[in-house]
Amino acid sequence: MTQGREKQDRIKEELSHNERRLLLALKGERSLRPEKAMRKGGFSNEVEVMNGASWLRTKGLIYIHETVRTRVSLGRKTYATQGLPERKVLEAANKAGGVIGLSELEGTGKLTKQEIGISIGWISRKRWGKVKKQDGETYIVVSDTGKKAVGKKGEDERIIDLLVRKEMEAEDIPPQVLKDLKGRKDVISEREDVERRLELTDAGKDIVESGIVLKREITALTPELLRSGKWRDVEFRRYDIEAFAPKPSGGRVHPLTRIIESIRRIFMDMGFNEITGNFSELELWNMDSLFIPQDHPAREMQDTFYLDTPEKIEPLQFNTNREIDPVGIFREVHETGGDTGSKGWGYDWSVDKAMKPILRTHTTVSTIRYLYDHPEPPIKVFSIEKVFRNEAIDSHHLPEFHQIEGILVEEGASFNMLVGLLKEFYSKMGFDQIRIRPAYFPYTEPSMEVDVFFKGKWMELGGSGIFRPEVTLPTGVKEPVLAWGLGLERLAMMVLDRKDIRDLYISDLDWLKTVPSI
Repeated sequence: MTQGREKQDRIKEELSHNERRLLLALKGERSLRPEKAMRKGGFSNEVEVMNGASWLRTKGLIYIHETVRTRVSLGRKTYATQGLPERKVLEAANKAGGVIGLSELEGTGKLTKQEIGISIGWISRKRWGKVKKQDGETYIVVSDTGKKAVGKKGEDERIIDLLVRKEMEAEDIPPQVLKDLKGRKDVISEREDVERRLELTDAGKDIVESGIVLKREITALTPELLRSGKWRDVEFRRYDIEAFAPKPSGGRVHPLTRIIESIRRIFMDMGFNEITGNFSELELWNMDSLFIPQDHPAREMQDTFYLDTPEKIEPLQFNTNREIDPVGIFREVHETGGDTGSKGWGYDWSVDKAMKPILRTHTTVSTIRYLYDHPEPPIKVFSIEKVFRNEAIDSHHLPEFHQIEGILVEEGASFNMLVGLLKEFYSKMGFDQIRIRPAYFPYTEPSMEVDVFFKGKWMELGGSGIFRPEVTLPTGVKEPVLAWGLGLERLAMMVLDRKDIRDLYISDLDWLKTVPSI
């Protein structure tokens, strides 16, 4: 009993002035929010309250209860005032008898080209209609489900109407509706609201009930106290030499940078050279050179950032002495297949569309440019650079991310060689179970996806294959070109054990200080 009182007296002596004030504010209360504790204890701000609370928690005298609530508010208010793009398209198509062409929609002036592009995906997703192409025109055909939805707001539209008036808690919104709204760009925004309550522990109650006296104590011996002799008349606060103190930490390399350096070393050890490219490119090089048809969905504004400036990007200046006309080459390959043995896509290729400047959507454009400039094998190059896609930000998507790109060109290069190369790369990254799956890409044949086994399930990490003749023969390369484009951020999330891609770019100092070196 005596030892218990001695310990209690020692703890009381070690309490700071703010800690004493907070304990007295909590006396007789079941729990208090920091703002109420601030008023009751006479604190000047909540920072003083929470600083004292943190120290009292380490001493076992109070609990800090935290409840995190996600609050949702409306971002793009035009959707509330004007309606969702797919709703406007549905109503227009219904008025037109259930079928409407995209050119007619654009001609009404009620929807922008970007809104029309967005609506196509959502109409299909909601099963309101289907897309049909006929005589060079694209049409929206309303389905039976779409006819029933005319004039009736869906759950997502009702939630948008509610958000006009006030914020909502995420748990009050149906999960699928919330996921769909988050998947749209700028429609809603989320913020986390942390509610804290302070409560005395049993030990804290004992301390308060034993009596606490508010008094000013000196915490540092100053030259002035020594010179004046006042140190004899003041009371010094007792220090707890076993009290918690933050661990000092110095600067360190960001974990994503460390992973990039690890990947760079792996490829260089395998005999590859690194190349770089431009953020802004022409569709000519980003899409047409890869035999991607000009009506491919990837070119729509919902996937690609089109640039207003610069209005023109200079064509590639080749280091070789070959006279190359990319415009003529790609026109012929797309329309008829040219000398590649292909039939092409069989449409009228547009040079105006090919010359539109965009932010590159992949780094394959850099390797294609490299092939045109260096057509003679052997070629072993890679890049780790940023690409840009018009994605809504969520736990697995960013509008700006990195790709790990590479090609290998040499006599006798084969699909088995590509499989072995990528398995070797991922094994060096620490994965022991790797599998290959068939895939389809417009510019490779055969094509494959690479998966790794991680935490009990298979995870897709990137696409690869052998470039088609429509891609390589115009460059002057006659040997097989093994190519791959792998995701960096998804790989980093697995290596660093993160569930949200945004964690890689948010400066969470606690995580950055504790994440192990790779």
